[in-house]
Amino acid sequence: MAQTPKNIAIIGSGLVGSLLAIYLRKLGHSVTVFDRRPDIRTIKFSGRSINLAMSNRGWRSLQKVGLEGKIKEIGIPLDKRAMHVNDKPVYFQKYGKEGEAIWSISRGILNKRMIDLAEAEGTEFRFNEKVWDVDLPEAKIYTGETEKSEWKEYQYDIIFGCDGAFSRVRHKMQRRSRFDYSQDFIDVGYKELTIPANEDGTHKLDKNSFHIWPRGAFMLIAMPNIDGSFTCTLFLPFEGNVSFESIKTEEDARAFFKEYFPNVRKEIENLTKDFFQNPTSAMVTMKCYPWTYWNKVALVGDSAHAIVPFYGQGMNAGFEDIYVLQELMEKYGDDWESIFSEYQKQRKPNADAIAELSYRNFVEMSSKTADPKFLLQKKIEKHFAAKHPEKWIPVYSRVTFSDRPYAEALAIGDQQEKIMKEVMKLPNIDDKWDSKEVEDKILRLLKDSK
Repeated sequence: MAQTPKNIAIIGSGLVGSLLAIYLRKLGHSVTVFDRRPDIRTIKFSGRSINLAMSNRGWRSLQKVGLEGKIKEIGIPLDKRAMHVNDKPVYFQKYGKEGEAIWSISRGILNKRMIDLAEAEGTEFRFNEKVWDVDLPEAKIYTGETEKSEWKEYQYDIIFGCDGAFSRVRHKMQRRSRFDYSQDFIDVGYKELTIPANEDGTHKLDKNSFHIWPRGAFMLIAMPNIDGSFTCTLFLPFEGNVSFESIKTEEDARAFFKEYFPNVRKEIENLTKDFFQNPTSAMVTMKCYPWTYWNKVALVGDSAHAIVPFYGQGMNAGFEDIYVLQELMEKYGDDWESIFSEYQKQRKPNADAIAELSYRNFVEMSSKTADPKFLLQKKIEKHFAAKHPEKWIPVYSRVTFSDRPYAEALAIGDQQEKIMKEVMKLPNIDDKWDSKEVEDKILRLLKDSK
């Protein structure tokens, strides 16, 4: 169903704001994007980024507007995890079936390209212009240099808040009656470090792997960049015996890496400089509802559902919001009230599900991936899934290599975990993990759970 062109404002020029602008321009709407920050194409990107992991949901959303090829040029496919456990050789865990991979993309490089592409579609960007207030019923925004300076008023037909976990648009919606809101910070922070390329521009570690150094309460990860470097992220508690708080000097930092990451400390460029120069950032899960106000305002991406980054689904979930919005625009045409109402009803349960899955994956990546029992369980699951692909799709594959709802992945994952708990209780499971007895047990439990 065709839509009457509207005058639309998007607050936030990040990945979700830029992609939404492209979608809306292709539908014939006039789009202005406001951002309080300078144009990131003109500045050095700050050291507080975790490389993005583009997976099926993100690619599907880019494909819809013909951008998949342009974005694949700046990414590297990763088809496996590389596990670095002290005193053991590196071992690899394949992610999915043959040909399935997540793509490592630098957030800064992707954001710059998305802004270029949105501008090419005719989007107007207004950088260094901070939105201080939003009149929800009138779809007006007010910008100015400071909260006390004179403000400029803009009138729009529709406003989209794509301004992240601490959204100004959502802040205004929160002050309305019966608006549910919660935020939960985890006790772990993160800091960005870098492994530089070899002198000839090649990668120092396997470039098609997502590298993890699991150390129980903390971990290091590394994802490749197209210039041969790796963006590393150290996840560490804020306080405690081994924590950001306990590393006060360059000597402390060197000792910490020597003890816990001996096989990589020499590779990390300017280790101590990066450690003290780059900020320590916090991670939050933010939930709210409703996501929309009448037919005037809607929250998209992190402003509606910020999650911790341990499933690599933050950007993918935000892009999927846009995909769903576009489907509803095609369905309802100019009935924006129905578009917004169905959008939030459809997306909210899935946003809650991926928030839960992301938190669980943090526990799995940091502590369980080095646990022999956990690894055996995963081996049994993989063996069974290979023999019965129609009966068992691992939850990771359901989230990462599928377009099915996140809520479905969470529910089926819980059911599978219950079955595996029973299987792991079998006597001598280590010796007979690939036996017919184990296979029959899983088949029986699957049948009973229906």
